[in-house]
Amino acid sequence: MKTLPKTPMRRFAQNIRPRVQAELQAAERLHRQGLAKQAFRHLERAHVLGQASTVEHVRVHWRMLRWGWQQGSVKEVLGQLTRIIGAATKTALGWVPRGNTGGANISPFRSLPVPADLQKQIDAAKG
Repeated sequence: MKTLPKTPMRRFAQNIRPRVQAELQAAERLHRQGLAKQAFRHLERAHVLGQASTVEHVRVHWRMLRWGWQQGSVKEVLGQLTRIIGAATKTALGWVPRGNTGGANISPFRSLPVPADLQKQIDAAKG
């Protein structure tokens, strides 16, 4: 069986996944504790970390959609449905607004500053 060569983007995706996963786990833990807003903050952090990887980008939006469903937020669910499509089709082209937190409370086209701690993790994942 032949494996694909490790391109810089594949390496990034592989390296960023544990960091995204840690944020998703923190979100899940807080959600189980009934701390929905704090949980969503970790989903936003996961989004910033993973938005340059198509798989991670879509995965985070899926989790945001689930969060919206659990909260009964029609706005979040509808927003995430459109963002999942965008993440699946635009990420590989680099058409993502850097630092965008990914929730329906912000335009999907707006760039934001990347928090310093997340930028360090992104830089480390890029190698």
